[in-house]
Amino acid sequence: MNPDHIIVDKLKLISTATATTVLFKHGLRNIWIRGAMPMGRKTGRIAGKAFTLRFIPSREDLATPQAWSSPKSSRKAVEQVPENSIVVVDAMGYRDAGIFGDILCARLACRGAAGIVTDGAMRDIVGVESTGLPIWASSVAAPPAVCGLTFVGWQDPVACGGVAVFPDDWILADDDGAIVIPAAYIETLLESALEQEALEEWILGEIKQGHSLDGVYPPDERTLARYRKYCEEK
Repeated sequence: MNPDHIIVDKLKLISTATATTVLFKHGLRNIWIRGAMPMGRKTGRIAGKAFTLRFIPSREDLATPQAWSSPKSSRKAVEQVPENSIVVVDAMGYRDAGIFGDILCARLACRGAAGIVTDGAMRDIVGVESTGLPIWASSVAAPPAVCGLTFVGWQDPVACGGVAVFPDDWILADDDGAIVIPAAYIETLLESALEQEALEEWILGEIKQGHSLDGVYPPDERTLARYRKYCEEK
């Protein structure tokens, strides 16, 4: 199996809440993409490498219908997106125009993209949802991107939702939003996060049974000994 597929399968077992906690312990705090929340139907959890796109503020001489067929257009960028990538779009948090609509999303779905994460807005939302492409965005807007944004390129570092995202960083997204996992930290995360998920699931069970938080969350040595015994016996 492709090593990236193995990483994706493991990441899908980890919540963004757990991942942010683990990475916080390693000094990474600014990894949650502000404004990017699941749109429409329940999207579940996705993971994949980032393919970045960037918009800047609109400029009248560039914001024209001719921009749609420019060599450096969002249409050209979509045709470069690899299968299983997550398209991360830096729209500067602009919400008065939709970066993508149903046609571009349909093309991304056909290319096998894993989803879109943006701090901007989407348009043609009913059609977008019909493509089945998972979307994390800030809102919905009817106007096209050229009404307020200028597309400038792809596969460069971007600032999406106040977070630095580099091409081939890992993206994990679920009902709590989307996070960036720097490529250099992916193995560190996978080593710790699955165990953290299992421990917290057990702790939740203890709390539901009436245990107080004291010594249980966070767990002290006595609690950890009980957890280890539980793992040995199950």
